[in-house]
Amino acid sequence: MYDVVIPVYNEEKSILAVLATVLELPLRYIILVLNGCTDRTLELTRSVPDSRIHTIYFSEPLGIDVPRAVGALYARKMNSEGVLFVDGDMSGNIFKNLEELLAALDQEVDVALTNCYPYITDRANLAQLVSRFRANLNKELGLFQALGLATPTHGPHALSVKALEMIPPEGIAIPPLSLVWAAKLGLKTQVATSIRHQSLKSPRKHRKHARLIAETIIGDCIMGFALAHDEPLTRSLGKHQLLGYHPERRFDILNLWNESLAVSHPFCEQHLIIPYRIVIPQSHLSPETDPFEI
Repeated sequence: MYDVVIPVYNEEKSILAVLATVLELPLRYIILVLNGCTDRTLELTRSVPDSRIHTIYFSEPLGIDVPRAVGALYARKMNSEGVLFVDGDMSGNIFKNLEELLAALDQEVDVALTNCYPYITDRANLAQLVSRFRANLNKELGLFQALGLATPTHGPHALSVKALEMIPPEGIAIPPLSLVWAAKLGLKTQVATSIRHQSLKSPRKHRKHARLIAETIIGDCIMGFALAHDEPLTRSLGKHQLLGYHPERRFDILNLWNESLAVSHPFCEQHLIIPYRIVIPQSHLSPETDPFEI
């Protein structure tokens, strides 16, 4: 069976709807990665009586996309057969889309994506610029005909067990790099479902956030071009550094999490909340590990 990873940052308004959707899927574990939450998100998730829910809790924000990689590493440690990724604010009616992503894993797709722009519509200048970089990266990888603008940056998606094992954590934490690694490694990448961006029901953010997200995605794509050509990774475009939210990504914590999972370090146990009476095999965590609640 497959698992789902749900990154969550202050999603008290949407997390129960997201959980209601994924709990209907035939999943082994629902892996929540709560990072820097200051609202009632943890309280609400703890109120759901389902033994499949495993929560990874960090009091500090991990930055954009890093929680996804944290959850992927945990799923890999737990011998996952494949992982579905759904953000904690995707409260729309996307059950059928998630089923289609899981079905793609059944069909031996390694990187299953969602096309969030299935129809050509008028877009703001900033969105057009971001789309151009996405398109150019997919063209560079020889994937544009198959993927169009689809990318792990946007919308729910899924990785096979092979992709989990082969794509480095930093590649998952910088989504366009996942596509580059998939192309380099010969992994099968495919659009598995389509849904309008508006149907995800992710809340609208302020203009500053839109600008920073655009800078983040463009900078990520620039890094993707460099990786594709085996050049030093850079976010520079001429004289400009496209940083966006990138400096807030806590790669230090991601690396420590990865190391602690490998050697059963207490750092892992301190941030893991697993259901009471659920027995974790000793091959996964240290022999002293007990389920605990907060």
